[in-house]
Amino acid sequence: MTAPAIATEKLRKVYPAPNGGGEIVALEGLDLEIGAGEFFGLLGPNGAGKSTTIGILTTRILPSGGRACVAGEDVVSRAVAVRQRIGVVPQRPNPDRSLDAMENLVFHAAYFGVPRSEAARRANALLETLNIADKARAKVDELSGGQQQRLMIARALIHEPAVIFLDEPTVGLDPQARLALWDILRELHAAGRTIVMTTHYMEEADQLCDRLGIVDRGKLLALDTPAALKERAPGGTLVTLTLDGDAAVTSDAARTVAGVERVEAEGAKLRAYTQRGGEIIPALIKAAESAQRAVKQIQLREPSLETLFISLTGRTLD
Repeated sequence: MTAPAIATEKLRKVYPAPNGGGEIVALEGLDLEIGAGEFFGLLGPNGAGKSTTIGILTTRILPSGGRACVAGEDVVSRAVAVRQRIGVVPQRPNPDRSLDAMENLVFHAAYFGVPRSEAARRANALLETLNIADKARAKVDELSGGQQQRLMIARALIHEPAVIFLDEPTVGLDPQARLALWDILRELHAAGRTIVMTTHYMEEADQLCDRLGIVDRGKLLALDTPAALKERAPGGTLVTLTLDGDAAVTSDAARTVAGVERVEAEGAKLRAYTQRGGEIIPALIKAAESAQRAVKQIQLREPSLETLFISLTGRTLD
């Protein structure tokens, strides 16, 4: 049986709260296995624990408890060996801006003991594959945001790692650059690479990943294929009303609306799950008005990863 590319057991990370106010639990008891050649996504809002997980798996952050292995090596006791076997694409490109694209790749390869001639060969091949070969001698500041992110992927691959980590790789990219990067990631996956990506973009996770872990407040809430997770989304349509005050006072009235299967209130948002779609909106507005609340905004969502996430966490990815 093939060993997993990544395995964690009861992984935990706690930070001291500012001003001696106790502790902040960033990650709580994460159990996870990711297979070799799998494209795995960690999905959740900012502060959910995604980047902390990647930080531990890439040896940048020491766990407070539990255990994690990457490419067969323990991330704490064998951190150097782990770093030899992984490539990391950070959330924000961080190349050496005094160097051109080719120099960034060759110098990075030297950290891993790759001879200069071999590094140059690999760099040329990667720049060609990532469609930035014409930028080989361009300084970093001459590259667009999307081109810089491609350079970061080339840098992560230059020493031929077993596992590639991408932390929110498309944040800040325009839609065209994001779609181009998706194509590159699909090609890397098709070539057999193990890829672990954090994202808070539902569509990105749905389109790219073999399996997804949904995390929030440091805990793994769901783990499955995108298709299986979407099947778990409750009730047909999610209707969200944004009110001009606390939505909790409208909950009882909303539950009496015909066709409403479930009601949740969070701050000024009233959420109702229904199989009748927009038909129930007038009755929900009337229910809100009966509680002296005015409706400022209405939103409808069909069953999706996002509606599942909202049902699990009680909040959106915003």
